[in-house]
Amino acid sequence: MTADETPGPEKKTPERHEPEQREPEPQQGRGPADRRPMPPESRPAPKVAGEEPEGRKSDDTRQTADKPADAGGAAPVAEDGTSGEPQTGRQRLVASLWPPRLTRAQLIVALLLFILGLGLAIQVRSTSDSSALRGARQEDLVRILDELDNRSQRLTDEQRRLEGQKTELENSSDQAEEARKQTVEKEQQLGVLAGTVAAQGPGITLTIDDASHSVEADKLLDTIQELRAAGAEAIQVNNVRVVANTYLSDVSGGVGIDGKRVTQPYRFKVIGKPEDLEPALNIPGGVVQTLEKEQARVSVTRQRKIIVDALREAKRPDYARSSSQ
Repeated sequence: MTADETPGPEKKTPERHEPEQREPEPQQGRGPADRRPMPPESRPAPKVAGEEPEGRKSDDTRQTADKPADAGGAAPVAEDGTSGEPQTGRQRLVASLWPPRLTRAQLIVALLLFILGLGLAIQVRSTSDSSALRGARQEDLVRILDELDNRSQRLTDEQRRLEGQKTELENSSDQAEEARKQTVEKEQQLGVLAGTVAAQGPGITLTIDDASHSVEADKLLDTIQELRAAGAEAIQVNNVRVVANTYLSDVSGGVGIDGKRVTQPYRFKVIGKPEDLEPALNIPGGVVQTLEKEQARVSVTRQRKIIVDALREAKRPDYARSSSQ
């Protein structure tokens, strides 16, 4: 610029507005005249108890939002009550199980299963309580088992015999003659059981020597019942035939059998299968041990041939008649 030229109005360059977040960098070379005066400071509003300044509230809110959850503060909670943090497997399992989400069909099935289980428990309990063998001794269980085996074998033999008779009746040319033979055989069998016919066959002899007179009628009755349960078909005590209606009583110096006095030693003749009769008497807690506790001497002997010849008088019934007549 020369000295003749007068300075004209300076062209002002338009100022560029920077964002509010960035502060303008201080320019070097400006003098005190270029500095703008600071605006007067505004006095803070009076504080009210329990109330914080708005600027501080916003800063605290910003700090709380920016503060990580693991810095000691409480984690943010979602609207459904679950933490915003990633859950572990156990937490997901608990959340899926509780509170339970049951449907109507599931409730009906659960009720039916409960009723079924209750019924089964009651049935099992009633069955176990009503068992008669629950409190039995070992000796009694052994005896009962032997009796059941013997009865089963006898029933099997009887079934085979009846099937054989049926086959003979069907195949016989003279069915009337075959029926008469079977009737005679049946009469003999019934006579043996009734005591009106003598019998012979394999069996055992039982001798009870009661020197102290401690064996009473009930002990002899138990012996007879045990022999019958073991398969005895004919029994004779001394000279008295034992049948279905035989009764025993205590008399002076011995035992009364059907009104006849029988003294010791008591000798039993029993026809039956020796392999069943002898073990039935000698089982633990059986007849032999019971009589020995009464200071009696007992001996049991197997024999291939026993003769029971004591007979009872056949009484004709007054009113009963055969239905085949």
